Order: sequence, then structure tokens, then C-alpha cells
Amino acid sequence: MVKSFLRTVVVCALLGGCSASTATVVPAPGAPSSNSCGTVRIAVNPWVGYAANVAVVSYLLRQELGCTVITSDRTEEESWAGLARGELDVILENWGHDDLKKRYIDDRRVAVEQGLTGNRGVIGWYVPPWLAKEHPDITDWQNLNKYADLFRTSASGRKGQFLAGDPSFVTNDAALIRNLRLDFTVVHAGSEDALIAAFRRAEQFRTPLIGYFYAPQWLLSEIPLVHVTLPRYTPGCDADPKKVACDYQPYDLEKIASKQFADSGSPAAELIKRFTWTNEDQNAVARDLTTEKLPPDQAAKRWLDANRPTWQEWLPD
Repeated sequence: MVKSFLRTVVVCALLGGCSASTATVVPAPGAPSSNSCGTVRIAVNPWVGYAANVAVVSYLLRQELGCTVITSDRTEEESWAGLARGELDVILENWGHDDLKKRYIDDRRVAVEQGLTGNRGVIGWYVPPWLAKEHPDITDWQNLNKYADLFRTSASGRKGQFLAGDPSFVTNDAALIRNLRLDFTVVHAGSEDALIAAFRRAEQFRTPLIGYFYAPQWLLSEIPLVHVTLPRYTPGCDADPKKVACDYQPYDLEKIASKQFADSGSPAAELIKRFTWTNEDQNAVARDLTTEKLPPDQAAKRWLDANRPTWQEWLPD
């Protein structure tokens, strides 16, 4: 592996290595002049798939275009507000958020869509493989109440525990539990890392667990979590968050930029608009960031070295 030109890590905050919430990275020696690109301010949301996007995109912005990259840790909703306030230029992975699109794109016209990432996002309820094998009918939501006692914990009291992840994630789980009349309560693991650790323990020690999870996510290649079937999603069934009683919709993940950045003519805006890859691509970088514990620049470079034809299509003409 070629040693990175930089000692500073673009998304170190994502992996717990930074005390500050904002990280600035300057162009590498020998990179093109930053006058051709300037500064790019990227929102960083708290899951490792997003970190993989940031690692690869920011590496190319610096090494190929000579940009200065500033990353800022934000929740999803805070990221949109940051675009509107002129604090951020781009969100690299947006999951739906029709309400925020209406507010910031349609009504206020301060943000714009910047094309798809190529990733297919799937959110749902999952159980570890051993549990699905031992109780095959547990993967049908209509049978969950008869197993509620199995999932009781000290945190859930007399109800079964449903494990969620980061409290900032936008989910329908509490409403689903209420509207489907399930004898469960939501307990937050606190972070994506804690959620992953819980599913790993549940499979290793054969402890009962049901919880929120999603793809793309590298853990699914290590532990094939089993999806719990909820009432089928149909367009509009989740329109009222208080009344939702259907599964999550599948998402074609996308990029969102401030209108000012998108219209700036910056080569960075063009690269980000062209950036597109697969779930497998993202998972490969995310796995290197987590299980291999590679610094973001090294994880990015490993993928970039192996996929040159892909990323060369992202470069501005």
C-alpha cells in the first residue's frame, strides 16, 4: 500500500479518532492547484457506508482536483439545514426524506438533487440466522407476539425488546409496533457500531434479538441476518408517520447539494454528480474501515487502485 501524502484523516471522526466535529484536509503535495477547485464542505452522517462514500470522494477531490475538503459530522436533518445555511455543500447519501426535499428543494429552493449514488437502500427488521432456523415462523410479524417474552431485557421491562441503532436515524419502528399491536418496545443501541456488535453477540452466543438493520452494510456478508416480513410496502402507506403499518420502502440512494454549489461550475460538483458505485463497492471500503481498521485514505486507495476504470468516469472532462 502506498503511504498517504497526508497525516490528517478526512473522516477520522467517523471512526472515533477525532475529538472535534469538523475535520479539514488540504490538498496533497503535487496535486493540482486548489484554485481550480477551492473548498468542498461535506456532511458526514453516522454510519460506515456513508464514511466509505466520504473516504473515496474526498480522496479523489484532493488527489485529482486539488480541492481542500472539510468534513462536518451531522445528523441527517442537521445536514439539510446546513446546506440551507450555507455551512455545507453536499450530502453524499440521502435516504428518502420527502419532507426535507419539499422544504429545502421545492419550497426554499436552496438545495438540489445531484443524481443517484448507485446504491440500493433497504431498511427492515432482522433476526440472527440461528434464531430464524430454530423458530422459522418468527420471521412473520404476525407471530412476533407469541415470542415477545423471549426478547425481554432489563431495558424493555415487561415487553419484548426491539433494538434500534443511533437515535438520530429516522425510523418507523415505534409507530409500527404500536399500529401492528406488537408487545414490544424500542430500545436504542446508541450507534451503528453498537447495533452491529449486538447482532454479532446474538449470533455467536445464540441470544434472542430482533432489531432494525439495513443494506448496504458490510455485516450482511459476514452474518446473513434474516429479514422479518412486515405488511407489504405500497406507495403512500407510510405517508402519515403516526399511522404507518407497512414495511419500509426501498430507496435509490442519492446525493443532495446546495444550489449554490451545484451551480458554481466547480469541478468538484461535477465529480460528485458523476460519482456512482454499487452496494458491493461501498461494502468493500466500509469493511476495510471497520474490520481492517484502515485509515480512510488507505481504504479509499485500496478500492481506487482496483477500480480505476470506474472512478475515471467520474472525473470532469
